[in-house]
Amino acid sequence: MDLKQKKVYIHTIGCQMNVYDAEQMERGLSPIGYVRTPEIGDADLILLNTCAIRAKAEQKVFSFLGRLVKLKNERPELIIAVGGCVAQQEGKRILSRAPYVDAVFGTHAIGRLPEIIEKIRAGQGPVVDVALSAGEAAFNPFPMSDTGHHPPEKSISSFVTIMQGCDNFCTYCVVPYVRGREASRHPDRIAEEIRTLVAGGVREVTLLGQNVNSYGKKEGLPTFTQLLERISEIEELSRIRFTTSHPKDLSDELIGAFGRIEKLCRHIHLPVQSGSDIILSRMNRKYTRKEYLAKIDRLRGLCPDIAISSDFIVGFPGETGADFQKTLELIQQVRYDSLFAFKYSDRPQAPAARFSEKIDEAVKAERLGEVLDLQQRVTLERHRSLVGQDVQVLVDGYARKNEGRESGRGIQWTGRTDTNKIVNFYGGQDPENTVKGDTGACGEEIFSGRMISVRIKDAFPHSLSGVPLHPAAIGPGTKGEKHHAA
Repeated sequence: MDLKQKKVYIHTIGCQMNVYDAEQMERGLSPIGYVRTPEIGDADLILLNTCAIRAKAEQKVFSFLGRLVKLKNERPELIIAVGGCVAQQEGKRILSRAPYVDAVFGTHAIGRLPEIIEKIRAGQGPVVDVALSAGEAAFNPFPMSDTGHHPPEKSISSFVTIMQGCDNFCTYCVVPYVRGREASRHPDRIAEEIRTLVAGGVREVTLLGQNVNSYGKKEGLPTFTQLLERISEIEELSRIRFTTSHPKDLSDELIGAFGRIEKLCRHIHLPVQSGSDIILSRMNRKYTRKEYLAKIDRLRGLCPDIAISSDFIVGFPGETGADFQKTLELIQQVRYDSLFAFKYSDRPQAPAARFSEKIDEAVKAERLGEVLDLQQRVTLERHRSLVGQDVQVLVDGYARKNEGRESGRGIQWTGRTDTNKIVNFYGGQDPENTVKGDTGACGEEIFSGRMISVRIKDAFPHSLSGVPLHPAAIGPGTKGEKHHAA
């Protein structure tokens, strides 16, 4: 085996689970001599990690592949591999559309990626591996202890997959077909991975699954709430998040966890998809608007400051103007902290692709605009209500647009409240009794990974800004005090 160092460029399209999968790919390739590069032109191997959940995401895949033709012609030895959900869905058909691709590997083949690449390097390609696995084998995790690898870009927060696949078969969704049937990881493996992440500096984990609420049921493992309790006992871990949570399986036990498990962030992503019972039934969501609202009421009754976000699909086949109005009314009634909204698109294998009464694209675009405009107003109102409050912020690092150095205001930092709101602040530069953190080699304050108490001064549609408070409010982010409303 040739261990000469080579470079891999990974381009990821899609959800948090794809981000996690990309990290798995990077870990798996390290022992066979690959290091990740941010420059596609420097790569010996290009991995395209794909998403099939919407037509637009799939279109991005083939658009990206089209741009690689020139690179492949210039350097025939360059290896191009396509993984993820589109790879699982299309298989060999990708080679028909892009014959210069060397490997196609599905969602359960990440653990076999090193041997796939070795075959290509030995001249045994192209390789197509889209076999689905059962049980624990579906996860293909590469132990971080084997490579010493930790998340490269955001070491304070990290994703951890706890489940794979889905058994719900919503009529618009391809997940059961491209990710397989539902399977849960053993809690020992999950806890081991999180402990390794924490040892590497991670202070917040987000547990991932298509429906975390049904974790462990098929395998007879502990419940999801019991898993949360176990993870909360890991020292040096500050916060726990999770996504996604299917409303039909949201139990009173899990609702109660928000009032009992201190490290569990006061935020839940609860996708509703539509405000109309008729459309919910056609989507096979298995709950009604009334049942959904009852769970929202229970969540807020136990934890009044909980942040709630959601997903909506507009223009589902058969959605009338009246159905759409019910969606707008639901958004106004619940007053979500944030939401993601998308135009419906037919997906291969999904039953809704065969439904009649398709909605015109112009109508879908208009409805999407109405949803986004309404939610932006609601979000800004909720953000403005926080001005003057003190919130606990787990600091990720430097703000992306760091204009403070040029303005003389120092370094701008960014982090999130436990209710998942982005907060930016200048470290130690405000006259209102702010403090300085530890200093690095360049004399700058080091706030990354710390829990900071910040007073909110201004609100924007997508973020908040404020000033850090007294020294007692700064800590290493291991335990922290009970969170203020945010």
